[in-house]
Amino acid sequence: MKKIVVAIDGPAGAGKSTIAKLVAEKLGYAYIDTGAMYRSVAWKFLQTGKAFDEDFISGLSQTMVIEFRPEAKVNRVFVDGVEVTDAIRSTEVTAIVSKVAAIGAVREAMVDQQRRMGESGGVLMDGRDIGTVVFPNAQLKIFLTASVEERAMRRYKELVAKGEQVDLEQLQKDIASRDKQDSERAISPLRQAEDALLLDTSDMDINQVTEKIMQLVQERAQ
Repeated sequence: MKKIVVAIDGPAGAGKSTIAKLVAEKLGYAYIDTGAMYRSVAWKFLQTGKAFDEDFISGLSQTMVIEFRPEAKVNRVFVDGVEVTDAIRSTEVTAIVSKVAAIGAVREAMVDQQRRMGESGGVLMDGRDIGTVVFPNAQLKIFLTASVEERAMRRYKELVAKGEQVDLEQLQKDIASRDKQDSERAISPLRQAEDALLLDTSDMDINQVTEKIMQLVQERAQ
């Protein structure tokens, strides 16, 4: 079967990344972690030791090359040939990645790289605007969602398992607020592409969702 481009969009807490990684691993596809790409730009900038400067960071993002190399269930990340898989998860990178990702020119540079990665197919990417902006011609677009209540409950269980004390009602409010912000933002707002398949996972477990998406990929790849 031919290898296609799979775009998975959806709101926060829908499990997009978890599902995308599982499906990519089972199908032998490359998983393009868009969050890791913005972290890579932040890491590259921090290596320069310069003060935060949007124009300088934009220039860096347009010349650097980011690669993903799946290996033993780890999606290894390389920047200009240097492995940064662990380095991009540092507290220093985490502290500035939101500011870096908010720079319009950086987003444009990353979208260009993402499109190049998908030119030959066999890639799976998740986010908020993959099917609408990054890969509008993807052979399979999925809008993965779940109710606010279900997404909050999943998050609640994750945090409790880590020993954290959390308020379920507050989590619901936070997720609803995030949905509103993502849908109303000026650059690449969250929305379902017209030709995307809606997949509500409120009453599905991870295995059921994974199997459903694999089935859809196989149908489109005929």
